[in-house]
Amino acid sequence: MEDEHFFLKPLDTSHSEAMLQLELDNREFFQKFTPFRDHEFYTLEGQRERLNVIKSMQELDHQYSFGIHLKESGKLIGDISLFKIEREPAQTGMLGYCLDQHYNGKGYMTQTVKLMISYAFEVQKLHRIEAGVMPHNKGSIRVLEKAGFHKEGIAVKSVKINGSWEDHQMLAIINNAE
Repeated sequence: MEDEHFFLKPLDTSHSEAMLQLELDNREFFQKFTPFRDHEFYTLEGQRERLNVIKSMQELDHQYSFGIHLKESGKLIGDISLFKIEREPAQTGMLGYCLDQHYNGKGYMTQTVKLMISYAFEVQKLHRIEAGVMPHNKGSIRVLEKAGFHKEGIAVKSVKINGSWEDHQMLAIINNAE
């Protein structure tokens, strides 16, 4: 999957060093929107373990994760995942993503989300994709809406972020091509 500026590649342990660098370079920025991460997460071994878990989840058909790479250099600038995949009768999954803060505002994530919607509906045959975003994360909500997601409501205190239970705006998109 690709567009004119970047390509998506399934994540595996060969991405360990690049993932570590991405996480270290954006640690403070990402931490505003992610669960607490311990010291081990920010080590090469921690990233290898994370990518091994992703591989195991893919083998179980529960998660599909892709690195976002710049076309011109191959540099890893983010990742996007379909996770919590449920098959029949729901055929649903959750969408999550992150992007290096230096590439925000360029339309990369909106295009990436659109590519993942196509992948989810056409390849994985999902019926519905959901995403949860903290209400103050207006940029991420805008990305999802531009990609076709609609707001469904607030999930009160649904995810623990930095030690506090945070509300999340729930958004979804339905596969209308079925």
